[in-house]
Amino acid sequence: MKLSSQIKPISYFKANAAEIVRQLAAQREPMVITQNGEATAVIQDIASYEETQETMALLKILALGNRQIEAGRVTPAATVIKRLREKKAAA
Repeated sequence: MKLSSQIKPISYFKANAAEIVRQLAAQREPMVITQNGEATAVIQDIASYEETQETMALLKILALGNRQIEAGRVTPAATVIKRLREKKAAA
């Protein structure tokens, strides 16, 4: 993904918002909006945004798991399975 082709000034965005929204949905690439020559915002289609949020959530879960492993807070899978089976049998 090459963002250099997806950089537009805010005036262009204001004048062409509907077309930009259609383009974002079709191309699934984010667009950088500039104001006074500086990048100030990034816009993207909703599907890409949702995928990004799901990816971030999974990465947070992985990071949490790694921290728990490093802290020694782990239980062997066989022990967990045994506990679950015992709990199910008691129910």
